Order: sequence, then C-alpha cells, then structure tokens
Amino acid sequence: MLKYAHINRYTMQIDTSFDFTTDTIHFWDGFWEHKDGLGYCGNDPDSHSATLRRYHSILWSKVLPNGQMLELKEWYLPDYLRWGEHRFASDSITTGFRYAKCRELIDSVAASMDDYRSWMESVIRRTYTIGGSIIFPKHPQSINQMRGGSTRICDRWDLTLECIRRYYEGLDSPLRDALEKDRWFFDLFVDFKRYVDFFLLQDCVESDYSEVKMWLDTKLWEANPLPKNVDEYLHWIDCSLDFVEKRNRRIAESLSHR
Repeated sequence: MLKYAHINRYTMQIDTSFDFTTDTIHFWDGFWEHKDGLGYCGNDPDSHSATLRRYHSILWSKVLPNGQMLELKEWYLPDYLRWGEHRFASDSITTGFRYAKCRELIDSVAASMDDYRSWMESVIRRTYTIGGSIIFPKHPQSINQMRGGSTRICDRWDLTLECIRRYYEGLDSPLRDALEKDRWFFDLFVDFKRYVDFFLLQDCVESDYSEVKMWLDTKLWEANPLPKNVDEYLHWIDCSLDFVEKRNRRIAESLSHR
C-alpha cells in the first residue's frame, strides 16, 4: 500500500529564506546614490511587500493565549492587516543604524572591510526575511514609531523587548505610555512569556524568560544607546543575523506542526 507524505499547506506558502526586498518595487533603485551615501531604499518592505503581508497573515492567525482566535485579513494601505476593528502594521526587528548621526561610525565600519556595500546588501537581504519582522497595532504614535523616535531606545529591538517585559511586570520604561495605549493588544497574550512564545521570540530571552538578552552592553536607558565603535557595531550585526536565522528555524518548525 502506497504511503503519501503529509503536505502542510502553511510550510508550502512560507519560505523563511525569501528576501522581501525582491518584491518591494524600487527598493534597490538608486540605493547608494542618495546624497548621504548611507543607502536609501525607495520603498519599505514593511508597507510594500505583498509577500511579507501574506506571511504575517498566515503566521499570526492562530489561537491567542487569552483563548480568542486571531484572524488577520490582508488589506491594503493604509490598513495593511485587519482584525475586526483593529489594524496592524509590520515592523522590522533589526536595524543597521544607517543614520546621518551615525555617519562617522558607518564610515569607520566601511573602512574596516574591502567591500562594505556588498556586505551591507547581504545583511539587509538576510534580515529582511520573515524572521526579522513582527507586527504591532497601527495608529499615530504607535509602538513601532515611538521606539524609533525615542533617544533611549533608538530602534533597538533588545531595548524594545525589555520595555515590553517591564510592561507586563508593571514597571516603568521609556515606552510605557506607548504600550499602555495598546493595552488591549498586550492583554491578548496575558503575560510576557506567552507574548514571547506566541511571536517565537525565545532566542531573545533567557531560558526562564526573566531577562532579555542585550545585544549591546550599554547602560539601561542611557541617551543614544548606539554602537560606539566598529567592534560594537559588528557585534550588533552578528547578534541580529544570529537571531533572525534562529527565529526563521523556529517559524519553519512551528508551521510544520500546524
């Protein structure tokens, strides 16, 4: 009697190695030609990649820790993803700090290697896979906006997640007000552990979930907690790539069990 392998429709629909810059129109057009020379994309995959939007809708449409069923519907700008009256946006977990205020640092990084541009393009492509993305509620002054604008977070994911951990513990943080505005969202996950497990972020925390693993050794909540030198910058990138690779494996494993 012939036996047929079980085919999982979720794993067939999600390729954890897919680079979302490839279906984001104009992303690479003139990337290095912008006047600052730091690399400037024409469009952001978080809003313009149809594949990323579809992957989010598949991955996170599942039973929530509070017992509700999250059913994300793909939509179009400005809504992106919908669940009833709620709207969600995609947010990139990683960052390369290619900011004007980091120009001196980036120049030093570029001078430390033979072909910085090729290296950075590879980093961008590897981090713009599904393991490098998450969703947050979408509205003015949302979490993804505030973490980028806060001088004590500077778009760092490790510090963002520490703010979320402290929110569940009832502790203060630079993002406390922004998180409070979306209490309805965080209540869906009940506690920090279940938030981490739902979004497959286990590699960002210690095994007992009591601490967030910091990718840079900076004083908590110091102003402008950016890499200070080439070694710190490269360490940040290594941590980012390591996390994205591990999370992609977790995502693939989770889908195989659906």
